[in-house]
Amino acid sequence: MSETKKDKQLFTVGRVFFLLIVIPLSLVALLIANGILKLGETAREQAVTVLDKKSQEDIKQRAINVAEEVADFLSDREKDILIATILPATETAYKEFVLKSEKSLWTMKNGEVSKIAVPVYSEMSLIGRNGNEIIKIAEGQAIPKSKLVNVANPENTTYKSEDYFAKAKTLNKGEIYVSPVTGWYVNRQDFAKGKRFAGILRFATPLFDQQGFAGVISMAVDIRHLMRFTDNIVPTQSGYVVEAEAATGNYAFMVDNRGFIISSPNDYNIVGLYPDGKQVPALTETTAETLLKREEEVLNVYQMGYIDPTLPLIAKDAAAGNDGMKTYQSGTQTLFTAYAPIRFYCATYPKPGGFGWIGMTVDTGKFKELALSSAKKIQQEAQSWIATIIVIIVISVILLFLIVALLARGMSRSIEAEVPEGSQEGVEFYDDEDDED
Repeated sequence: MSETKKDKQLFTVGRVFFLLIVIPLSLVALLIANGILKLGETAREQAVTVLDKKSQEDIKQRAINVAEEVADFLSDREKDILIATILPATETAYKEFVLKSEKSLWTMKNGEVSKIAVPVYSEMSLIGRNGNEIIKIAEGQAIPKSKLVNVANPENTTYKSEDYFAKAKTLNKGEIYVSPVTGWYVNRQDFAKGKRFAGILRFATPLFDQQGFAGVISMAVDIRHLMRFTDNIVPTQSGYVVEAEAATGNYAFMVDNRGFIISSPNDYNIVGLYPDGKQVPALTETTAETLLKREEEVLNVYQMGYIDPTLPLIAKDAAAGNDGMKTYQSGTQTLFTAYAPIRFYCATYPKPGGFGWIGMTVDTGKFKELALSSAKKIQQEAQSWIATIIVIIVISVILLFLIVALLARGMSRSIEAEVPEGSQEGVEFYDDEDDED
């Protein structure tokens, strides 16, 4: 067979393969790649909006969950003090009860993080009908009889101003008095040096005998066990930290039913007492300048309208027993806050607001970071798919052309094998195109 004829057959076979396989395959691949590119871009754009909203809802739900955990914790303390009313009135029984209440706390010492077991109760006392302490366990140890005092006088109490004996004395059997969070105030300077707020939440219930009122059982919760519910949380992270940083605008906090901050990354914002037992005043528009100079920065959300009028609205809504989300301005930061009421109720913490509420604050820029991060991942995945498709197309085209070449070469050899050598001499071949002429 002539070289011209062979080339013509090869071109014909190649053209058929190109028209029937290569072009359709390329078109389909391009359509798929274009579709993935558009899908990735659409997903990227929607992620900024959808993820932003989803993140807010997730943080709100987390605030609700933490509020429920705090309420459960406080309810367990109620059960404990009722159990304490039937314990043998001995130092041994009380001490054992306190030591068995241990729970783990994260601590940082000398730059190292560790988890230690700490009794839930820093104090447990049996008080007689006249206010005299009969048994007292403090920091896990029995206090000598010579150091017991009469707590009917608030000045004799641990924090020089507690009136739990008088409050509990008025209750009926089985009713429980729960104090406000009480502790010595930590100012900004001391906080910067490493000092942290240490206080209590005191539970007290009356005792009765045949003569009537017989005394009071008092149990003081180490406030660190309450603060751990918010101190170890960063709202945008699933894990836990030893201490969150308020400066990031990404932290959780706790507010009592009076509007005072009782747990915050900045302990100098927590309501506390002067050494004489008087309460440190909260910042207001009129007192802020003076108090800031003294580095005293107690916060009461009801009095923070001068920072943004939205803040008191959050406190009022939570006090009404509602959860929600609001955005407000603090300096140059635009902050989002999700909040949820702590549904623990007693005489001192009545419905609908109960004990107080949990807040979770996030700088709105964090949402954009999360959204853009997810969008970037979507875009990278789309580009990865497109690159994969391009590689597949190139490899497929190369393989197809190799197959075409091999088939054409095989066909050529087959035709040559069928025609005996020299039989083409004197034979005239006709082309279909010649017949048409």
